[in-house]
Amino acid sequence: MLNKFPVFDIQNDADFEKTALEIFRYQARNNPVYKTFLKHLHTDIDQIDRLHDIPFLPIEFFKTYQVVSSSPPFETVFMSSGTTGMKRSQHYVKDLKLYQESFTRGFQYFYGDITKYTILALLPSYVAQGHSSLVYMVDRLVKLSGKQESGFYLNDENLPKLINRLDAQAEQVLLIGVSYALLDLIQKHQFHLKHTIVMETGGMKGRRKEMLREELHTHLKAGFGVDVIHSEYGMTELLSQSYSKGNGVFAPPPWQKILIRDTEDPLTYLPEGKTGGINIIDLANIHSCAFIATQDLGKQLNNNQFEILGRFDHSDIRGCNLLVI
Repeated sequence: MLNKFPVFDIQNDADFEKTALEIFRYQARNNPVYKTFLKHLHTDIDQIDRLHDIPFLPIEFFKTYQVVSSSPPFETVFMSSGTTGMKRSQHYVKDLKLYQESFTRGFQYFYGDITKYTILALLPSYVAQGHSSLVYMVDRLVKLSGKQESGFYLNDENLPKLINRLDAQAEQVLLIGVSYALLDLIQKHQFHLKHTIVMETGGMKGRRKEMLREELHTHLKAGFGVDVIHSEYGMTELLSQSYSKGNGVFAPPPWQKILIRDTEDPLTYLPEGKTGGINIIDLANIHSCAFIATQDLGKQLNNNQFEILGRFDHSDIRGCNLLVI
């Protein structure tokens, strides 16, 4: 199946649209949930011949249905994070090698050779809940880095010393953490880092009050002594990640695209600079659904970049990078 749709060979918009339309037709016929959804919209599959005509499946369907375009068996099931009593989304993953290729290629696309980095992961809530696609990704990147100090650190008193030592040795360090854990760290320790990338994955998970990204990054920059804070944007229902290297401006890899829908008319798309709902095309989602209407609010910028501005009212606090307006 991976060879049938060459999602990682995409070079331009024409390649993307061609592959997206091929995957749409495949999923429209082989994904029972998406097929039923399209039927209710009276969608004529054969009449869809451009990207903007493809209907997007609301992300909430992953909470109540098995959204799959392939038959069992599945190698694993990833589940979204959530507070007690919250219904967790489930993503049935047919081929973990596909996910591995997506996140390793994605990391390399934005940050280069993984072996250059020592990866320090601070993701306590994700590790505790289990079935996390983020933990799976970071664990794999930790192993690929090949560095002795790379790993997960949970309430480790030696972590501040390790960060300072590696930074003083001019090691390239990637400190990736959930927002509340990074804030907890700088509440107890102050840093002045020069060779460390601090990357937040968003979310307070009920541990701290939600805050604007700008406010969060201001605290983190001051506490870690860095000029910018990087961010990762991904979610259980996707197999690809977008990254921001500062100022909350994200970019997706070549096999992923963001469209901004009108909040009053989900079939209408907005131009650059206008705020609306974020629709994501993730072509790595071959075995589930590649066309997801999220509950995130954002706006598109030039060069396929985008900003995340918050979430729709009454939607769950979910995903790997979601802050309130």
